[in-house]
Amino acid sequence: MSDLTFIGISGSLRRASRNTGLLRCCAAHLPEGVRMEIADISGLPFYNQDIEKPQTVKDLVARVTAADALVLACPEYNYSLAPALKNALDWLSREPDLAPLTGKAACIVGAGGGMGTSRSQYHLRQVCVYLNLRLLNRPELFSNAFSACFDDNGDVQDDGLTKQATDVMQSLAQWTRQLRK
Repeated sequence: MSDLTFIGISGSLRRASRNTGLLRCCAAHLPEGVRMEIADISGLPFYNQDIEKPQTVKDLVARVTAADALVLACPEYNYSLAPALKNALDWLSREPDLAPLTGKAACIVGAGGGMGTSRSQYHLRQVCVYLNLRLLNRPELFSNAFSACFDDNGDVQDDGLTKQATDVMQSLAQWTRQLRK
């Protein structure tokens, strides 16, 4: 029986996304009592306050509201976070009093080039301050998306990276339970 539910959101919409692969790895290595779902944000329109909230947004709001914690997979595009992830967070932030997000536990993982996703993760941390998310500070997970750690489908193929993902999920579960007290 699960006492915690995590929702994973990947900022990469590619079919063979390494960031979505990281989420699958995290979901496969959860501690006891935790389950994780991965949200598909590919159908979200660009945020526009002039349009009525579409069903895809309502569904995401409901899932995030019901979750105990978020696992944000953050690619790095031009030294910053991916627009798809920012767009999803922008839609979620428009709920009254930031209801789906405020005070909720969260962590960031990411796979990208060069320095992994260190720069985009730090930009995302700034966004999370406004969203009032309670981010896990350690351990951090920055991975090189172009290494042999991933196969052609974006799945993690490396024991070291799998251990890092496992450690992050263990820490997020502990952090989430601590915040519930």
